[in-house]
Amino acid sequence: MSEPIPASAPKPPSQHELALMIWLAVTPTLLVINLVLGPLLALLPLVPRTIVVVTIAVPIVIYAVMPVLHKLRRRLLARRAA
Repeated sequence: MSEPIPASAPKPPSQHELALMIWLAVTPTLLVINLVLGPLLALLPLVPRTIVVVTIAVPIVIYAVMPVLHKLRRRLLARRAA
C-alpha cells in the first residue's frame, strides 16, 4: 500500500512543466551520447543507430536525470512557498 502524501507535498508537475523537464533531460542526454558515440554510430544505418541511442538514453533520462529534475523542482517550489 502506498504511503499517504503529506499536505505540504508539492503538486505533481503540470503537463507543461513535465514537457519542459523532459526536454531539459532528453536534449543534453542525446547531445552527449551523439558526441561520445557519434563516430561509432555513424557506421550504422539510421534505424539501428536510433534504436541504440534510444536504448542508452531512456534509462539515463528515467533513472538519473528526471529524479534530479524532480528534486530541483520540489526545492524551487518549497523556496517559493517559504
